[in-house]
Order: sequence, then C-alpha cells, then structure tokens
Amino acid sequence: MNTTRSGRPALTRPDGTPLRVLVVDDDPDLAEVLTGALRYEGWEVRAAGDGASAVSEARELMPDAVVLDVMLPDTDGFAVLRHLHEVKPDVCVLFLTARDAVEDRIAGITAGGDDYVTKPFSLEEVVARLRGLLRRAGMARQLEEGPRLAVGDLVMDEEAREVTRAGDLIELSPTEFELLRFLMRNPRRVLSKAQILDRVWSYDFGGRAHVVELYISYLRKKVDAGREPMIHTVRGAGYVLKPGSR
Repeated sequence: MNTTRSGRPALTRPDGTPLRVLVVDDDPDLAEVLTGALRYEGWEVRAAGDGASAVSEARELMPDAVVLDVMLPDTDGFAVLRHLHEVKPDVCVLFLTARDAVEDRIAGITAGGDDYVTKPFSLEEVVARLRGLLRRAGMARQLEEGPRLAVGDLVMDEEAREVTRAGDLIELSPTEFELLRFLMRNPRRVLSKAQILDRVWSYDFGGRAHVVELYISYLRKKVDAGREPMIHTVRGAGYVLKPGSR
C-alpha cells in the first residue's frame, strides 16, 4: 500500500499529481503548523495571511481545497470564499473559526463552505476532514483503501468521516465523532472520564467530567437508539464500547 509519512494511505489528484491546498490564516504560527502537517501528506501547500493575498495565491495555485479562517485582518472568510469560487467554482473549503454559535456555522455553509472546525482543533482532525472532503468531491483518489474501524455492526470510515450501524448512516457532530473514534479504537476496554477528556478534549475543561457524561448520552441516542446497546457504563470506572451479544 502506498502511504504518507504519517502512515495514512496516500491521496493524490485523479491524475496522480499532488493535491493542492491553500491555507489562509493571519496567525503565522498556526499557518506554519497547518502547512507543515499538510505537506507531510505529500501535498503542494501555500499559505496566505489575508484575503487579498489569498485570492492572489488561489489564482496562481488553483487549489483543490482551501483551509480558510473566518476572521481575517482585511475582510472575512465569507467574502474571500465568494472570490475563490469565481477563481475555481469547485474548490473545497474548510472553515477555521473560533466561533461556535449555530448562526456562524450556518453562515459558513450557506456561503458555500463544505465543512468547518472550531478552534482549538487537532491537526489530525483538519487533515482527516480535508481528505474526506476531497474524496467525496471526486477531486482525489486513494491509491488503495485503508482499513476501517469496526466493532460489531458499527463501522467508521475515518477518511470520509462516516459512521454506519447495520448499514444505516449515523450523523455525528465533530466532537461526537472524535469520542466515538476513541471508543472504537479501544473496544472492550473500560475508559475513564479522565482518559476521555485528555484524548477527546485536548484543552482544559477544569476537571468538569460532566461534559463526558453529556456527550456519551448524545452518542447513545444516535448509536444505540432502537438497537442492542453497545455503549455501557461501568459504575465508578468509566465507559466501554463492545459489540452486542447477538
């Protein structure tokens, strides 16, 4: 299998050339980290720190995808997106935003964005989101399918960020997806609230473990609703994911 240095299956443009990605963020440190992570995938990556230079870079690079910060010094990401679509109508756009209000997410999608991640985020999540967007848009091909996570009849495609149970698609929020992924990577293993907080929420929650209980309840409503339960509480210890008995 052809893989990247990160160990993931290599992803290229349909003609076999490197995918082209433009990173737009006015934080030079963040832009550098993102650019490095995407180049690690074997992709051609450029960066821009404001809206005007983003459009200029896009005209030269003709990117397949753009990682676009909503807040820029000279304009906002929504205005930049309109110009990007004039340059390349089919470009995939992943918004980066510190905002978490529903209206901001709706504005991004309505403007033509394909997905979003809320700061702070993990580099792994950004890369996985981009890979999924590019594959679904038909702009990329994987040289060979990578493995999927499967526990019983629950299946997760990490690249496409899709989850099914018994063939039925389950819609998950970004946080729900990361929580379920952690559980599925550790089947039949009891995971404490502290372990889950540390892995899924990398920033400080002040020890408020109730956020884990809340998201576990969200997952149960989606994964276990009307089916044999897979997510179990081990009183005083944590949570465990295991396939049903039948």
